[in-house]
Amino acid sequence: MPVITVREALRHALHEAMQDERVFIIGEDIGHYGSTYGVTAGFLEQYGPERIRDAPIAESGIVGIAIGAAMVGMRPIAEIMSVNFSLLAFDMLFNHAAKIYAMFGGQMTVPMVLRTTNGWTQLSATHSQSFDVYFAHMPGLKVVAPATPYDMKGMLKAAIEDPDPVVFIEHTLMYTVKGEVPEESYTVPLGKARLAREGRDITVVTYSRMVHLSQQAADILARDGIEVEIVDLRTLRPLDMSVALESFKKTNRAVVVTEDWQSFGTSAEIAARLYEHGFDYLDAPIARVNFREVPMPYSKNLELQTVVTVDRIVQAIRKTLS
Repeated sequence: MPVITVREALRHALHEAMQDERVFIIGEDIGHYGSTYGVTAGFLEQYGPERIRDAPIAESGIVGIAIGAAMVGMRPIAEIMSVNFSLLAFDMLFNHAAKIYAMFGGQMTVPMVLRTTNGWTQLSATHSQSFDVYFAHMPGLKVVAPATPYDMKGMLKAAIEDPDPVVFIEHTLMYTVKGEVPEESYTVPLGKARLAREGRDITVVTYSRMVHLSQQAADILARDGIEVEIVDLRTLRPLDMSVALESFKKTNRAVVVTEDWQSFGTSAEIAARLYEHGFDYLDAPIARVNFREVPMPYSKNLELQTVVTVDRIVQAIRKTLS
């Protein structure tokens, strides 16, 4: 099986999807520039400007066009350069894409995908945010945040084929992550968590890039004989907690690792569901590892004090076990 990067896996998924004439991509700099992270490089030359549509800096317009096209039978993929810019399209997403199915009595769907990125590397306060919880809070949207090249390809294909609007979140620091990806076409079901690592002592529940940091933390702890089990949620809405709960019943301890602020965030919802459905198996308080509760500073040293690190995950696991 070929080993490729996340960037290449996404590109493969998009090429396969573009074989359907209903599929087109719209976004900023996706044509001649090939998108900010190079995912659509060469697409303009291959598919032409009718299907690779460079848009002005108008996120609400990009998403609005995608919604309208989806309503009349197209399969649009709207690319928002950064999740931070998606704020400008929240009305379109929340009051239109998410609600049309209900408002039309189930007679009309919005089969569109919004691809966007979150992440940080000295991008400062307004460009280093994680809005996963905002999207996941809204009924009517599906929210996907895969961690591996295999899942990136399979889940993007599934998102494009899905009848509902899907927010597909990629991490800026994961485009060069490598993994095995089949050459043939396949899909990975949305709303299904996976067991990323087996262990017996403690459960880590996480998703996206935090899966990789949790794996590194588990490798460190393994030197001391501590076996960490890691659950990759993959999808935030619908949220599949079955794998996490089965793991929690085995280990009786859990740490939730997410790359957002702790207050009212995704880790709060995950921890609440573990308490609600797994309280009888609880041997220690559920710990959470998140961003510090401050806007992201520009200084590199301060940034590293703000973000989730392998060391912070290791410390949280040791404390929970103690």
